Amino acid sequence: MLNADASHDVPLAAAVPVTQSITASTARPARGACRFCGAHGLHSVVDLGMSPLCENFLTRDQLNEEESFYPLHALVCGDCFLVQVEEYVSGRDIFCGEYAYFSSYSDSWLAHARRYAEMITARLQLNKNSHVVELASNDGYLLKNFVERGIPCLGIEPADNVAATAVERGVPTRVAYFGRETASALVAEGIRADLLAANNVLAHVPDINDFVAGMKILLADNGVITVEFPHAVRMIEGNQFDTIYQEHYCYFSFYTAEKIFAAHGVTLFDVEELPTHGGSLRIYGRHTEDQSKPVTPAVKKMRDREIAAGYTRLETYCDFAEQVAETKRNLLAFLIQAKREKKSVAAYGAPGKGNTLLNYCGVREDFIDYAVDRNPYKHNKFLPGTHIPVFAPDKIAQTKPDYILILPWNLKDEIMNQLAYVRQWGAKFVVPIPELTVS
Repeated sequence: MLNADASHDVPLAAAVPVTQSITASTARPARGACRFCGAHGLHSVVDLGMSPLCENFLTRDQLNEEESFYPLHALVCGDCFLVQVEEYVSGRDIFCGEYAYFSSYSDSWLAHARRYAEMITARLQLNKNSHVVELASNDGYLLKNFVERGIPCLGIEPADNVAATAVERGVPTRVAYFGRETASALVAEGIRADLLAANNVLAHVPDINDFVAGMKILLADNGVITVEFPHAVRMIEGNQFDTIYQEHYCYFSFYTAEKIFAAHGVTLFDVEELPTHGGSLRIYGRHTEDQSKPVTPAVKKMRDREIAAGYTRLETYCDFAEQVAETKRNLLAFLIQAKREKKSVAAYGAPGKGNTLLNYCGVREDFIDYAVDRNPYKHNKFLPGTHIPVFAPDKIAQTKPDYILILPWNLKDEIMNQLAYVRQWGAKFVVPIPELTVS
């Protein structure tokens, strides 16, 4: 096992030449090895200390029970440049059964999904004879757009409670944890995907080789894969360290994603930059043997941009830690001053990223009175680790806090519009990322 402290002293390795072939590890790598290529000698990106699972909201009865915390230390592979955290809790344990995240509580995310469905239906000329499969389909937020168009679809979702919501909405959904085994079982049933979508799931996969190999199996001969994921480049340049948590096992540059898919016989033939989640990529993949979809100039442009910006050099990743520490100092300085002035502070949103931020900074009820969230599943529960209580959004109008700390900073514009009424009593919004702002 890689020592969390010793990794700071590992010498910086030379960049991997762009022409070098990197292959997937044939077996699931041991702890301390890269989860994609199996290389040893991972290097520290940022150590966020100990943190609980970010979606493990607690009931009042659980507050005095033992709570598990895990090392939250982002590391980067010196061979393939995959940023990753150690797997202390399996993906099956986290995502199967019951899960707290529902996609449909963000209006902007629903609009994003609707625009994607419109675009991809036209681009691929999808119709009643096509088959769309989404991996980690959550509550049907995306596939419902294809159902409305009469396009056959199927969602694959590991969480029972979330999948049940999708089914209630009329979205065909299979409760399963995706990988080679599930893909092979679906193919045996005659299911192949003309469009295989995977939005914001790639980071949640501990066995990245099993997952991508399963995508290769399930994809129809002339089918297209689209995958959206937060861009590791934006994470570093935008100081978005709070997107690091145990449930996010990997963080991808385009350079590394291209290597991973190529190792499993999938060619990335197009890429787009998206504003979602603070800056994401949407990649388009096809079977390498499918020559009907030429690789667009956007692929080389994105790869070259990342290389020129230093994302095949370890120094770029290892310089991240200091700006993270400065964010902690700035947030704590603001909260200390606010409390000394007898000001009240509430948090809006209870996302995974918010729980990383609060636990890393050591912020509890001594600084934040409560949090609110639109997801009823989280109401009257407590944030993991910090034990800050969570209520419905109308709590803000009842208590009139002086400051509202927006934890899902990627939705700050949407949230500020929803809460425009707080200006009536002079409340101000606080956004902690990429740098602390008060407005």
